[in-house]
Amino acid sequence: MQVFLKVWRQADAKSEGQFVTYTVENVTEDMSFFEMLDMLNNQLVLKGEEPIAFDHDCREGICGTCGLFINGRAHGPLRGITTCQLHMRSFNDGDSIVVEPWRAEAFPVIKDLIVDRTAFDRIMSAGGYISVNTGGVPDANTIPVPKPKADEAFDAAACIGCGACVATCKNSSAMLFVAAKVSHLALLPQGQVERKQRALNLIAAMDMEGFGACTNTGACEIECPKEISLVHIARLNREFLKASLI
Repeated sequence: MQVFLKVWRQADAKSEGQFVTYTVENVTEDMSFFEMLDMLNNQLVLKGEEPIAFDHDCREGICGTCGLFINGRAHGPLRGITTCQLHMRSFNDGDSIVVEPWRAEAFPVIKDLIVDRTAFDRIMSAGGYISVNTGGVPDANTIPVPKPKADEAFDAAACIGCGACVATCKNSSAMLFVAAKVSHLALLPQGQVERKQRALNLIAAMDMEGFGACTNTGACEIECPKEISLVHIARLNREFLKASLI
């Protein structure tokens, strides 16, 4: 099939970007979206033109680097998948597809479809970890964790930090990301020592990076490729309030 791509091109962070239209032919429905972009880039290289820059690593829906806005939706038209797991069977012959980077002040464009998401790294370094010396690795059943708590913690820990929640939110809020990092450690015994300070530090770091406030519309949960629940934002709010009052 044939598709028409309207791709955001921007030379660097200081340049003004613009949409450029490309025609891609001989696209098969079994191609992933990135394989289709690879084919387009091969054509551009053969023409002596600059290929489109986009982030990718594992291409297995794990690393979280592949975030793109496709036709106005984070990661494309399907729920519960990353861009690299999106296949061209989700589009029709002759479709026009708009491809652009995340739009958030805290995620400045580096080049074309690549944005700087190191703000997430700085938030994590503010306390999204356990710093206690626990010695050697204990057996899995040494510290009993109730199954409901373990399931909730696992749901939160599934966050891959892709930034879809930020890009989708009208306020560019990182609340779902921060909530996932705070929530999964707050639910586990290993995270109790730094529980209060963790919530305070991560919220402060999020605010410092310029992310907006939660809109409470639930758009972040809808577009999250791991479908992380808004319940974790509620827990983050409780953790922050408790830590603030003591």
